[in-house]
Amino acid sequence: MTDPLTDLQVPIVQAPMAGGPSTPALAVAVTRAGGLGMLAAGYKTAQAMAEEIRVVAAHTDRFGVNLFVPEQDPSDPANLAAYAQALAPLAAELGIPAPAVGEYTDDDYPAKLDHLVAHPVPLVSFTFGLPSAADVARLREAGSAVVLNATTAREVTAAAELAPDAIVVQGTEAGGHRATHGQAAEPEDITTTALLTAARELTGIPLVAAGGVARRDDAADLLRRGARAVQVGTLFLTAQEAGTKPAHREALLSAAGGETVVTRAFSGRAARALRNRFTDRMAGAQVKGYPQVHYMTAPLRAASKDDAQGLNLWAGTGFAACRATTAEDVVAQFRGLSAK
Repeated sequence: MTDPLTDLQVPIVQAPMAGGPSTPALAVAVTRAGGLGMLAAGYKTAQAMAEEIRVVAAHTDRFGVNLFVPEQDPSDPANLAAYAQALAPLAAELGIPAPAVGEYTDDDYPAKLDHLVAHPVPLVSFTFGLPSAADVARLREAGSAVVLNATTAREVTAAAELAPDAIVVQGTEAGGHRATHGQAAEPEDITTTALLTAARELTGIPLVAAGGVARRDDAADLLRRGARAVQVGTLFLTAQEAGTKPAHREALLSAAGGETVVTRAFSGRAARALRNRFTDRMAGAQVKGYPQVHYMTAPLRAASKDDAQGLNLWAGTGFAACRATTAEDVVAQFRGLSAK
């Protein structure tokens, strides 16, 4: 099995966006257009992940699967209880029961790893932390390329010690969850360009630059600075093949003059989203509490599915470039670019 990051026709990796947007159709369309499509295994069972892999593998042998590393920094029970209490008035307004403190879950991580070892895919990436050296070795022996994530120079060094095939360096401009190794850390306010520059001095491992890639010039600059490829997420949220909620999609397409904020209000982990009523209202109450807060707010988000003011509108700083289009058209913007 060859490394799918090698000799990409277009040096674009579709960000794995858990929670719905990253569909098999999106991954296939991106790969067919010359980029690298990714499946997001987060918030799915191992069985559901396996079914999505089966669908994609029927169409292409160049794709990847992203796993959530189980949270290593424990959530404080008192903080979780306080946040549940703070959410209660919103639940009452929506006509649903007050939220209970969410449960800890490992996101079916061991079963997903076992499946990927037994049924290899071209590439496996990890976020929210690092896999063990033993798990990296298992995947490598199975024939998969391994890609790790980092959001700081220190995390780059830690990831490099595992000798992955590539490291995604994610700057502050990125939409959705930061890939910070452990929820306790406050994400560093370091740009994608600055982090890429620092990482390039720390390691010779291929780097994928992520965060704020909204236009061809953004990608060209990062490739000139030494990235093997760039990772694009927000632009794909409004592609036809994405499973983005209609209210989220419309918010991105009509958010002229809007702004993004980094918030823990929806999941307990720092994530960049379009500012809305929920982020404003819960700003003073938010806590570090992943994954429990994610499950605590899930019923509220479900009840608000048609109201963008109550949803986690993940978006990077370049969201204004979003258009109602196809995955192929998104990738086409970056054709002709190559790593230097």
